[in-house]
Amino acid sequence: MNMSAWKRAGVAVTAVAVVTGVAGCQDGDGKAAGADKAQTQSLGDITKVIRTAYEKTSAAKSAKIRMTMELPAGLEGGGGTMEMNGVQGWDPAVMDITVKGSMLGAANGGGPDKMRMIMLGNVMYMDMGAEQAAQMDGKRWMKLDMQAAAEASGDKALSKSMTGGLENMNQDPAKQLALLLDSPNLKHLGAEKVEGAETQHYKGTLTLEQMVATNKSLDVLSEKDRAALVESVKKAGITAYDTEVWVREDGYPARMDIGMKSAQGTVTMGMYFSDYGSKATVQAPPAKDTVDLFEMLKGLGAGGGKA
Repeated sequence: MNMSAWKRAGVAVTAVAVVTGVAGCQDGDGKAAGADKAQTQSLGDITKVIRTAYEKTSAAKSAKIRMTMELPAGLEGGGGTMEMNGVQGWDPAVMDITVKGSMLGAANGGGPDKMRMIMLGNVMYMDMGAEQAAQMDGKRWMKLDMQAAAEASGDKALSKSMTGGLENMNQDPAKQLALLLDSPNLKHLGAEKVEGAETQHYKGTLTLEQMVATNKSLDVLSEKDRAALVESVKKAGITAYDTEVWVREDGYPARMDIGMKSAQGTVTMGMYFSDYGSKATVQAPPAKDTVDLFEMLKGLGAGGGKA
């Protein structure tokens, strides 16, 4: 695997990370009659609901999650769709999900059409399937220490993309609610049902500058680099981010839609949550069944940024 292939893999892996750090809206089940109703709660009441949801979600530390994501064809790599089901924990940061969709096939270069992915902090494990295992001495799991690989890649842009995305990938729904509280136009759109549960629907918007200001994963950048980032994003046609949340009667989010609009099209992501507080028991695969992708790349001469 040469460096160009490694970069393509990096872009594919961090697509999820970048999307989870931004906000937007997605049409679909739950966008409803209530969305056209006049606002029925005062700003103070709305803020209280979102703040309570933030506090309860933060304390829960984990939940079962179902996600759908769609990237427009205009984006690098051709876009595509992805579906994810599993469990996410945010204290500590862990994930154990099964992924499927057209984006997965593109990222894997013809690998399995469904993949289990485990994330423990900065380390990701990918189940490559039995066919790939036959080519890796029977080891079906591929390990990637994203931070170590990014720092050793020799590509500053790739390193910033991946390490900045790590914070977003591990970002829990409570932090998304905190971002929503920063919206200057937070609105209540009415009562709706989400998968049988009674909820209240809320929506807010952040400008690009507000989003950058509240995104802590960008604190590692200098003022000059932050300004350059804002300028590059503006050139891509991205100006603002929206987020929507449906809050259940018990104060927990049932659904959250995030995404962003750009000149290439709209990136959309919808997330459904359940079983808050259920123990997120996530363990790394046995070392005997694991291949370290970073070490393999170094052995091929690609780990240090060589072509």
